[in-house]
Amino acid sequence: MAPLNLQILGNAAVDGILLGGLFAITALGLSFMLGVMRLVNLWHGELIMLAAYLGWLLFTRTGLDPLLGILLVAPLMFGLGYLVQGSLLTPLMRRGPEGPLLTTFGLSVIAQNAFILLFSGDTRTITPTYATSSLAIGGMQVPLIYVIGFAISLVVTAGAFYLLERTSLGRDIRASTEDATAAAMNGVNVSRVYALTYALGAACAGIGGVIAGVAFPFTPTSGISYLLNGFAVVVLGGLGSVPGTLLGGLAIGLVESLGGAVFGDGYRDFIGLVVFLIFLALRPQGLLGRAGSSIKWRT
Repeated sequence: MAPLNLQILGNAAVDGILLGGLFAITALGLSFMLGVMRLVNLWHGELIMLAAYLGWLLFTRTGLDPLLGILLVAPLMFGLGYLVQGSLLTPLMRRGPEGPLLTTFGLSVIAQNAFILLFSGDTRTITPTYATSSLAIGGMQVPLIYVIGFAISLVVTAGAFYLLERTSLGRDIRASTEDATAAAMNGVNVSRVYALTYALGAACAGIGGVIAGVAFPFTPTSGISYLLNGFAVVVLGGLGSVPGTLLGGLAIGLVESLGGAVFGDGYRDFIGLVVFLIFLALRPQGLLGRAGSSIKWRT
């Protein structure tokens, strides 16, 4: 155990909160899928890795800045998500949860092997100048990419919240979340809502994947850790809750960073999961509970 030091703990707390923004954005898509469709998307981590590899390709082959690359990667991921949900998952969802679960597991295995074939098993990094730069905050030096990721996370979270609460698509999504049968009887095309929800989740994974690729090295199997972390963030914050996902990401980032500062970096994930399990036992509904809103139908 490292000796306690207020400066070290302060730096760890700031790093953890900023890193929590990245955790939130990589988990936001998973929150959509779990909260709206009750879909356990086991290849969510591979979607994040696919975006990281796309960002890496754009940077190494064309020199395109990763932050600008997001403008290309996110729409591509949106299209992929819409195609996968519409052609593969929606027909299976009508027959129960087992088919989509096994399908996403199969997609995960296929994607990992495809990454190895296309990119080898070597560790990759996206290295623009700001990947290794620091920013002074209150006398502390924090990685600039953490600050960038945190800012983007706030923007994406605010945009997702506005979409869900202030648009007709958001109303249809909330209606389908509450009762898909009743929503369909009131004119909502539930299959289209599911496809768009999955596509939005894939686009969020695309944004988070590019940022994660700049912040951390990655390999074809790195998606597993993002999947597990995403589940912890989503359940901690409350299924389908956009603000809850942000709070859950900040909480996990803070706990892991402080745990790493006190017990050593090798215990970061262990400490985070232990605290998560304790919290889940005490408050299984999460920080903000499951998302739910009153629905005003079209007349």
